[in-house]
Amino acid sequence: MNGFNRFVAIVLWFALLAGLLVAAIAPLQSIAWWQATLAELATWLTIVQAENPAYFIVGQAAVGIGAILILGALLFFEVLTLRRRGVRIRTVEGGSAELDTVSVERRLQWHLDQLADIITVVPAVRARGGSVDIKLEIETAPDIDIPLKTDEVVGATRDIIEQDMGLRLGKLDVQLRCAPFEPEWNA
Repeated sequence: MNGFNRFVAIVLWFALLAGLLVAAIAPLQSIAWWQATLAELATWLTIVQAENPAYFIVGQAAVGIGAILILGALLFFEVLTLRRRGVRIRTVEGGSAELDTVSVERRLQWHLDQLADIITVVPAVRARGGSVDIKLEIETAPDIDIPLKTDEVVGATRDIIEQDMGLRLGKLDVQLRCAPFEPEWNA
């Protein structure tokens, strides 16, 4: 569905771009063309409606219902695949379960908060296929060794996700922020 959505979006953006360029280059001619085209369409619809009013009403209903069904289905599938809240876990014995991403966030937050010199941890977990992408925003003490603490956080996160929870780690993004120096840090 993603590929289809991208294709449709690209085609629509190019059509909109082309239309706006034509309107910018020749605005008066563009308006005259639209007026003539809409006048011809109105004339044709008036003739069709006068010839057989029942078929005209059936045609209106068919166009309306078709638009609702097709565009509604596309919108439904777009929203349905928009956010997956869980990730699939497979056990050694062949069992499987789905773990909520919020549970993964809570567990990461609790475990990483236990590390020395870490003040706050805000994890964001997103399921992607059979793996999880994780973004960590971490505030640390101001006097830490940043490369060493980053390696410690990455290693702990990998252990928690892959060994303790049985998940596959996808992309891991760690954003460290050091707390400001205050008198209590020097004591």
